[in-house]
Amino acid sequence: MKAPEIHVEVAPELALFVPHARRAGATPLATDGVSTLGHVIESLGVPLTEVGALVVDGREVPVSHIPADGESVTVRPVARPQHIPGAPLRFLLDVHLGTLARRLRLLGVDAAYESTDLGDPALATLSATERRVMLSRDRGLLRRRELWAGAYIYSTHPEEQLRDVLDRFAPDLHPWTRCTACNGLLKPATKEEVADRLEGGTQKSYDVFAQCDACGRAYWKGAHHEKLEAIVREALRMRTG
Repeated sequence: MKAPEIHVEVAPELALFVPHARRAGATPLATDGVSTLGHVIESLGVPLTEVGALVVDGREVPVSHIPADGESVTVRPVARPQHIPGAPLRFLLDVHLGTLARRLRLLGVDAAYESTDLGDPALATLSATERRVMLSRDRGLLRRRELWAGAYIYSTHPEEQLRDVLDRFAPDLHPWTRCTACNGLLKPATKEEVADRLEGGTQKSYDVFAQCDACGRAYWKGAHHEKLEAIVREALRMRTG
């Protein structure tokens, strides 16, 4: 019996995941007649975290759809802003996204980050246990079934990564409320409360401080504050622009 053949067209936004031969219009694809459409799309290299609507012959179908011979499939990207139901919007970033994690925390976004490589199974389980959106450039990690939710980070540049996450998920921003080191919440602190964490020059030059409830780290408007202010201004501009 001849294997069923379908025609698949992948949206331009998802073209980087598929071979060059499948990046221009609908292309034929032989299926086994039993695999779900979600499995078929993943076999082409597209993580389902990046897939929005699956349209078959003009109608939207679930990933569990079994494609039949002759069907035409359009794979669309996730609609933006993407709503993640079931829990407050929180993120988990893998070991390669430390700068992005710190910038999200700077904006007051709950962003857990593991500075050591826990391995894909442990990260996927943590995502599910804590109901966090897994952010990664590891396609294999994003294909793990135990993930609660996930998103591929398309760029290698932190500025572009941050813009992409803010555009895709539109998280609430509360700048200067989280510890960039550990993700804990900040509280106002007096100079006396953080004196043991300050060098002499800092004690003399600054009077306004904050301290992390979790790790005790002290914060003040130091030498790098202007650069951080610029990151915050750009993020807020995106939100109101």
